[in-house]
Amino acid sequence: MTETATRARRGRGTAWGALVVLLVLGAAALPALLAPDRPAGWLLDPADTSVFGSAALAHLLEAHGVEVVRVETPTAAVAAAGPETLLLITEASLLGDRDAAVRLAEAPGDRLIAGHASFLDVLAPGLNRESVERARSRPPRCTLREAVRAGDAFTGGISFSSPPGSTGCYPAGDGHTLVRYTENGHTVTALGDATFMTNLWLADDGNAALALNLAGARPKLIWLAQAGDPADDGATGADGEPARSLGDLIPGGVNWAVFQLVVAVAVTALWRARRLGPVVTERLPVVVRASETVEGRGLLYRSRRARDRAALALRAAAADRLAPLLGVPRTATAEEVADAAAARTGQDPGPVRTLLCGPEPADDAALVALAADLDTLERQVRDS
Repeated sequence: MTETATRARRGRGTAWGALVVLLVLGAAALPALLAPDRPAGWLLDPADTSVFGSAALAHLLEAHGVEVVRVETPTAAVAAAGPETLLLITEASLLGDRDAAVRLAEAPGDRLIAGHASFLDVLAPGLNRESVERARSRPPRCTLREAVRAGDAFTGGISFSSPPGSTGCYPAGDGHTLVRYTENGHTVTALGDATFMTNLWLADDGNAALALNLAGARPKLIWLAQAGDPADDGATGADGEPARSLGDLIPGGVNWAVFQLVVAVAVTALWRARRLGPVVTERLPVVVRASETVEGRGLLYRSRRARDRAALALRAAAADRLAPLLGVPRTATAEEVADAAAARTGQDPGPVRTLLCGPEPADDAALVALAADLDTLERQVRDS
């Protein structure tokens, strides 16, 4: 093959390799570019196991004996609320209107408001926003038992001014990122940021302890994951929550996974279907003699102490060579070849059968003796 042809072949191989890499990268990037925005209800959702969800916190609460009730509408939250319940409202709880916030504020039980929740003046009256601070690890610097036991936590977001009679923790700017006070017989707790409650940050600092202490303050937690008027959500199930079809239960990433699989199969088919033209024969750079191959195979058997395989190879080769000399078909068994050899040479069939079909040699000396006896048998058959 000429140097020009070699370069051309290498160029084609490089081009095909680059094309395969581009197709793989495109298939991997396309879902991220075309995927729709993630629904806001997934953020801080107790049923979501992604880094933005809060399934880990929900499991921890249930392990500590707290009943976690996930609801998606203010109507369902009010119906499930009671004197010994805690209503959790997060920034993912998209309250449709002010009336929904009023119904939640009038519900029995305590309230925990986490993050940039809507209608804060209704849900936590008397609480004022001071500033927006960067979320980072902060010390509690207060006497609130839940915060003191948790220690440092990843807090920030909205900084609140503490109303009279309230307790503020985790100071940031001119206010606090955690404020607790009592309003009309309800204990209201406001958090400036709820990032520490997600699966991504729960294991850092004292985030898990703080989340458990605050969300597990009552035996029953009403978690408002996504709010809205049921009348606006279409059909509803028997429990008052939106009805879901079979397609809604399939994760959104499944379609893109199938698409990537189809692209991968197509690329593989193109790769394997390539035709490189006729086979080019080339002279071998070296010639290996048969004796060297036999010697190498023997050394390999010796290194692995494979006397059984070596003896089997010697006996099979001897039987193949003896069969045409004795006039028996090559498909004859080793016993048939041994009987024919004994009849030709006038020997006892027993020792000949042992020679061709006996057990494996006990040591290397027995293996060498077996090879010599097989050569002797072949010579006797040839001379008879």
